[in-house]
Amino acid sequence: MNRMIGPILLFQGMVTERCDLAALLVTAKGEMPPPLIVDDGGRWPPEALCHRAGRTLWRYAFSVRLQAPKTEVSYTLGLQRWGVTPPARHQPLRIAFTSCNGSEDGTPPLGDPHRNVLWRQIAKVHAQSPFHLLLQGGDQVYADLVWKEVEPLQAWQRQTRRERLQTSLTSEAIDAVANFYFEGYCRLWSQPDLAPLLASIPSLMMWDDHDIFDGWGSWPQAFQACSVHQNLGSIAREHFALFQRGAPPACSHFGWAFQLGSIGIIAPDLRSSRTRQRIMDEVSWRWMENALTTLAACRHVLIVSTVPVANIDLSWLERLLFWLPGQWWTQDDLRDQWQSYAHRDEWHRLLQLLFDFSAEHQIRLSILSGEIHLAALGQLQRGDIDIHQFTSSGVVHPPPSPLVAWLYDQYGRHPKRVTEAVQMRMCPLPGLDKRYLAARNWLSIECHPSDVLDVKWHVEGRPEPLSMRVPPLSSATVR
Repeated sequence: MNRMIGPILLFQGMVTERCDLAALLVTAKGEMPPPLIVDDGGRWPPEALCHRAGRTLWRYAFSVRLQAPKTEVSYTLGLQRWGVTPPARHQPLRIAFTSCNGSEDGTPPLGDPHRNVLWRQIAKVHAQSPFHLLLQGGDQVYADLVWKEVEPLQAWQRQTRRERLQTSLTSEAIDAVANFYFEGYCRLWSQPDLAPLLASIPSLMMWDDHDIFDGWGSWPQAFQACSVHQNLGSIAREHFALFQRGAPPACSHFGWAFQLGSIGIIAPDLRSSRTRQRIMDEVSWRWMENALTTLAACRHVLIVSTVPVANIDLSWLERLLFWLPGQWWTQDDLRDQWQSYAHRDEWHRLLQLLFDFSAEHQIRLSILSGEIHLAALGQLQRGDIDIHQFTSSGVVHPPPSPLVAWLYDQYGRHPKRVTEAVQMRMCPLPGLDKRYLAARNWLSIECHPSDVLDVKWHVEGRPEPLSMRVPPLSSATVR
């Protein structure tokens, strides 16, 4: 057992003079951690969030002063000293975006040098020009192995369908599941390739299905509502709140929105209220509408949608699989999509909300997504307003086969009329004749005070990133 895991920095907000952060630390149970000391003299005590598996999860809530030009701030925990570069006034905001930090079958495993090739690349870029934020856009944890590693769940899967729908987990089994999630986060966050980055770049994270288990929310209602699935959903929710948000799960919705100078960043929660027939309930939709309003003074808003808003339409395949015997379980990735035939009305509602907001407030919108294990660039257009979709996935998950990527690329060459007013197209990636690239990748984003956005896909096996520039809304041209 590692004596201490962390710190893991979490971004909590920014005001004129300071940046609010939280730091998570895991110690052996009964061990009192030291105070966190910032080099400006601030001294911050820890708060215990959770005791489990012989460990305690602690949280430090602290602030650092904003300085210009950009200056690294140091903080100390015991004998450990870490540097963090908070956003600086009138300086470019630098963001790293990742998604899909694992795989369903656990390959490549922790400790395999190939697993974290791109995390080491992020560290190298960060050392040359520090990132202010690390946006983690879904599937930070692949918890699917819970079904194999927790013995009561193995026994549950051997039961008949009727028995599974009627079975409840014992308190001992629930404890074993909770230990699985807790220890899974501890193992993931303590990897030598990740730990220094998580300690020096404040993270903002949003969950997706694998942070719970594969397809959560898109399973048939009978299974979604059964006791075992609900138990796992509740336990995964608690641990997402603790390890990715740094707080107990005291709310029904995990969406967040922040303003950093002229840049807004918003992430709706697309999992908490998801069913096979719905992505967000009305409470979540009202939250998103209100959250966008709080960002009306921004010049550019980045929207983190765990699932791409602009992508090829595979609803025909989803319908086909529905009618094939025994294939309903393969539908979950297709049902997850905004363009699923079950979610088409919500997709249109989202597009209208975004375009209306952009038009009313003269704000450029860009969308960041992962999930599909490919790099892609999309564009949504309504009149003289366009919204770019930047898809980057995965930082660890292996890409699909070249054949799948080729089929995506061929199908993506045809623009789609979404509504009478909105057109969608998948664009060639910068410098390539491909609309979908089958390689592990991550994004770096630089938001300039001039409202120009520089976006780069850092692709495994390519010496140079794929780069493009997004102009301010006022000078944008529609091709």
